[in-house]
Amino acid sequence: MAPSNSRTSELSHAGGLFQLLRDGRPRTRADLVRSTGLSRPTVADRIDQLLGLGLIAEVDGAASTGGRPSSRFAFNPRARVVIAADFGASHSRIAVTNLAGELLADTSSTREIAEGPRSAIDWLRSTALELLERAGRGVDEVVGIGIGLPGPVEFSTGRPINPPIMPGWDRFDVPGALRESFDSPVFVDNDVNIMALGERTTAWPETTDLIFVKVATGIGAGIISGGSLRRGSHGAAGDIGHVALPRAAEVPCACGNRGCLEAVASGRAIARSLSAAGVPAATPSDVVELVKSGDVHAVQAVRQAGRDLGEVLTTCVSLMNPSLILIGGTMAQAAEHLVAGVREVVYARSIPLSTEHLMIAPSRSAGDAAVLGAAHLAIDSALSPERIAAALAGSAGPLRPDAPA
Repeated sequence: MAPSNSRTSELSHAGGLFQLLRDGRPRTRADLVRSTGLSRPTVADRIDQLLGLGLIAEVDGAASTGGRPSSRFAFNPRARVVIAADFGASHSRIAVTNLAGELLADTSSTREIAEGPRSAIDWLRSTALELLERAGRGVDEVVGIGIGLPGPVEFSTGRPINPPIMPGWDRFDVPGALRESFDSPVFVDNDVNIMALGERTTAWPETTDLIFVKVATGIGAGIISGGSLRRGSHGAAGDIGHVALPRAAEVPCACGNRGCLEAVASGRAIARSLSAAGVPAATPSDVVELVKSGDVHAVQAVRQAGRDLGEVLTTCVSLMNPSLILIGGTMAQAAEHLVAGVREVVYARSIPLSTEHLMIAPSRSAGDAAVLGAAHLAIDSALSPERIAAALAGSAGPLRPDAPA
């Protein structure tokens, strides 16, 4: 089968051919000739190039039809590694994964993002080196670093922009701070964006339009539309926590405004309202424990938070027409009641055409969504056709043919 016009330029070098092999399914040279329309000598040459990078490997031969069995080739996810980091308001997690996003080593720590960027970057650097050693891999095998931060990020530069709960981080050059230790590109994004990416990649790969909502200390959303993550012009897409909610008109929000969704429906806000009513709850985790223990006041408060969230998501459904809304974050541990509140409002107030095939559900990846999303952020860049072409030209760091495989 000849390639479509849209794939002609992609197949003009080995990086394009490699994209066909990333699914892990072994193929012979003849299979690749048929699926790409390229000549046998061209396919053979590009197979040799990819073998030189270590990105593919020969696997057991194809079934013989008489004579010597044909060689089959498949993606080799063990060829290199990436570092993935997820920074939350009060927690951090770092992992080393292979090129399929499979965890090789990881660790978590209770850390306050408000301690500032220098402390966080120093911890990331030292911990990543320890994890690489534990995984039996070297710094020269790292092809990318993905990082999620709990605030707005200018994706093109990797710099946080006026993050409300991250004092000292505004416009801090995160990639530059890591450059002296790692000869790899660094990608920084909002934590909810990477959670959306991780959830979609690992649990919903066939879904092209979804909204991932994180409900924890604050509230934010990651939007995937047409199969692509939507960041907006300045990285602020999905900041639904500061959408005005009529019933909360006089409630002050940490952002300086009044009436924000986050001021009444976040885990912190629920804990505050319960505490004011005489129910001891200082953190979102306390709220979750109260719900699990069957506390009626906590259950009712979480259900109402779900309804409030549903008010805002109803507008999102009309605007984006997703097929899936996922609820993650700390409060998703009380998902039975939180999701029920969201469904109650969204299904009642959205038009039938928008909700006929709409699923509203808790996150499947749970605590792994962010770190896996950060890993895939780095992997997708490292394995892009352009990066592979640059590697073959000898200018892509750890992906060069002379780098260890």
